[in-house]
Amino acid sequence: METPVQLGKTGILVSPLGLGTWQWGDYFVWRYGQGYADDDLRAAFERSLEAGINFIDTAEIYGRGRAERLLGEFMGSRREGLVVATKFMPLPWRWRRRCLFRALRGSLNRLGIPSVDLYQIHWPFRPRAVEVWADALGEAVAEGLTRAAGVSNFSADQMARAYETLKRRGVGLASNQVEYNLLNRRIEHNGVLECCRRLGVTIIAYSPLAKGLLSGKYGPSNPPPGLRRRMFHPADLEALQPLVGLMREIGQAHDGASPSQVALNWLLSKDVIPIPGAKNARQAAENAAALGWRLTGDEVKALDEASHRYAQRRR
Repeated sequence: METPVQLGKTGILVSPLGLGTWQWGDYFVWRYGQGYADDDLRAAFERSLEAGINFIDTAEIYGRGRAERLLGEFMGSRREGLVVATKFMPLPWRWRRRCLFRALRGSLNRLGIPSVDLYQIHWPFRPRAVEVWADALGEAVAEGLTRAAGVSNFSADQMARAYETLKRRGVGLASNQVEYNLLNRRIEHNGVLECCRRLGVTIIAYSPLAKGLLSGKYGPSNPPPGLRRRMFHPADLEALQPLVGLMREIGQAHDGASPSQVALNWLLSKDVIPIPGAKNARQAAENAAALGWRLTGDEVKALDEASHRYAQRRR
């Protein structure tokens, strides 16, 4: 089992790899109920725990609350040792501070727990300034409803403003959850990565497998199913193949690691916490097998370069 990592400067220790639950109850993107159901998700949860993964991320909007309900059901009385994170969506009609507390208590009710370990502002939506929600988040920490405060999809400037607002309450900003993977490396260039490093804020990487594209299962003649099919042009899938080929080649040097495992290990080498989803026990086991080994520096460099070439081809 790998050494746990600290979430920001909170003292909260989490597994280097987490479990994301976007797929739990989501029909529009992931087609929940077609090919997988609640029993499969329970098996994914159990297999993740068996592999030493204790960090589970969810949100009130995943499956319109179903992801939280399922997680609460799967956890049962086994709260000890688990680190549970969820999120508040500041939709435009949610403009009063009390909306955050109402949403948080709703999440706690669905999860069946008195407090969460990490509560995150899901998006920096207007009309309210990030300072309003960050201050409410700090109050939620003070009231014991959450152990730590985080944000998601915040720019470097927004994150710094949230950090300063929380600091005035004596609360640290634990994390910024952003999309980060071999096909999306914007945080390396827009200041978010540098700001997180400077402030001691942990990066939680969602969509670490680029919605399945980095699994190696898809190509121009075999696009992803459902809504994901519309997200990627066939030319993009064609441009992806050299990178996937390199991932397969590198995986062979690590006991036949799959492209998914190589993609997750690349993120681990960047000192971020990836939170891949899992629809069943097989996917959960495959994700967990990204732990226990590391890419070499030369392999990371080769993947960086191949990722850059893919981005150039997409343009």
